[in-house]
Amino acid sequence: MPIIAEGKPLPHGMEPTIICSLSNRDETLTKGICMLRQFFGAAVLATMMVASPASAADIKPAVVYDLGGKNDQSFNQSAYFGAEKYMKDTGTEYSDFEIQNDTQREQALRRFAKRGHNPIIAIGFSHAGALAKVAPEFPDTKFAIVDEVVDLPNVRSIKFKEHEGSFLVGLLAAKAAKTGKVGFVGGMDIPLIRAFACGYKQGAKAANPDVEIFENMIGTTGAAWNDPVKGGELAKSQIDRGADVIYHAAGGSGSGVLQAVTDAGKLGIGVDSNQNALHPGNMLTSMVKRVDTAVYSAFEDLASDNWTSGIYVLGLAENGVEWADDEYNKDLITADMRAAVDQASKEIIDGKIVVHDYRADNSCPF
Repeated sequence: MPIIAEGKPLPHGMEPTIICSLSNRDETLTKGICMLRQFFGAAVLATMMVASPASAADIKPAVVYDLGGKNDQSFNQSAYFGAEKYMKDTGTEYSDFEIQNDTQREQALRRFAKRGHNPIIAIGFSHAGALAKVAPEFPDTKFAIVDEVVDLPNVRSIKFKEHEGSFLVGLLAAKAAKTGKVGFVGGMDIPLIRAFACGYKQGAKAANPDVEIFENMIGTTGAAWNDPVKGGELAKSQIDRGADVIYHAAGGSGSGVLQAVTDAGKLGIGVDSNQNALHPGNMLTSMVKRVDTAVYSAFEDLASDNWTSGIYVLGLAENGVEWADDEYNKDLITADMRAAVDQASKEIIDGKIVVHDYRADNSCPF
């Protein structure tokens, strides 16, 4: 299946007319929805695909979270926030399910489909196998999956350029590190998490070619996403070696990483959702994946007859990833750091900086 859109502008005269309001109290999420609405709207026009009829009254959304659940303060919770905001904005209720083991993936997807839910959003790459089995059984139901590609006509596959956002927080980490040493703690050792790590290392070395970077993965199974004790132990070992800024991409295990960093008086970098408020004063920033806006847009697109299936890849240019800048870290980000990260972001979007994606060749040259 071809990639439908990757931030490529439409020909002049084909731009969709979009009206977005930032009056909502949750301005950050509202702005993100506006940005991705423009992106998904452009994809609809660019592909000239015919959407399946639906209305706000017709849709019956559902979300299946990955291990860790909707209160993991990370990836799943971001999806939850998107679904909650859609319900708040439109009055459309949704159903969700928090799996406890891998066998429940297929069961949950099929159960929601049988009950007439549409669209059904699967959060996380681990749902791919189950979705590939279930989606063909319900050709009139629209599905979406985050972080993996399922090549079926009724599936929207949403991927992110995590390496681009990780470059930015790596740059900030190296600039903030007083010891010249920074760390990374990943969850499950898979190419996706290696992509986070590689982008982080590239960004850190762009800021300081002599920076020393420590890297550890928690495990090789799904349990790695929910082991805060191990996460904390790995963070402590990196701190003992001199790291004073540590970035995690470890799901629920990241709470242990951030707690260890805070206990040691060092700086942490959150992931997926904005985790700055968890430890004010000890959170340098967070690398935010706009899973919330992707979920919101999936609901909205079906309700407004604008649904398209296919592959969507969201990076800095599409406002799919960003670094968190708010009242919780304002005293930690200097003017020099802000200028550097803003310039790097612009150069990535313009193509002057190419951030290496580990998934392209299973290697990291940094």
